[in-house]
Amino acid sequence: MEVRRRHTHQRQLVLDAVLARSDHPTAEDIFTDVRTKDAKISRGTVYRNLNLLEESGLISSVHVPGGNRFDWRTDDHSHVVCTSCGAIADAPLPSDNQLDSLASSHTGYKISSHSTVFYGLCPACQRDAVRNQDAHKHA
Repeated sequence: MEVRRRHTHQRQLVLDAVLARSDHPTAEDIFTDVRTKDAKISRGTVYRNLNLLEESGLISSVHVPGGNRFDWRTDDHSHVVCTSCGAIADAPLPSDNQLDSLASSHTGYKISSHSTVFYGLCPACQRDAVRNQDAHKHA
């Protein structure tokens, strides 16, 4: 039996905060954003509403080390995570459906979903690493 939940003012604030960002924010980032609109909203209310919005399919989350990050995109897509600064970006791949079919044919599993996360250094951290190497050469 599906439980119908009221769409509350607080839930709308949380949804609006996720929809306003494209950087895959943490729950704490969303809490900070929502507090600028409603100083009385609690951390627990924000976290609970993030989970409810994800369960209802209005937002998605990316499961990465350090905790979930939230995404306004709910379509199947992959992500890339910087191993230095933790930044997350969408990583376009040819077709996620092809990956599901390939995994299914090789394993015999009936694939219902998957999550693909790549790890590496983002462009900003790569530039910082080069600067640090140059600084050490000239020191």
